[in-house]
Amino acid sequence: MPLLPTTPFLILAAYFFARSHPEWEAKLLAHPKVGPAILAWRDHRAIPNVAKRTATVLMAISVVGGWLSLPDPWRYLPLLVALLVLGWMWSRPSV
Repeated sequence: MPLLPTTPFLILAAYFFARSHPEWEAKLLAHPKVGPAILAWRDHRAIPNVAKRTATVLMAISVVGGWLSLPDPWRYLPLLVALLVLGWMWSRPSV
């Protein structure tokens, strides 16, 4: 699914693998790139700082793109969504 972040799908995969296929869960958690982020979320509900910064930059680009391409009443929607998501995301603990 383009435009959707991978992280929620990895967290869901870890959740379901823990209940259905422990070997695959162990493999996912041992992955050097995604394993630490999944464990941080699972243990502390924390989001890595690099993920927060990357999401902020990408959402800013999306907001500017929406502002330039959407008609007047709709151009505020990407900004509103980004502010809500970023506010929630930056309120989570960092790793």
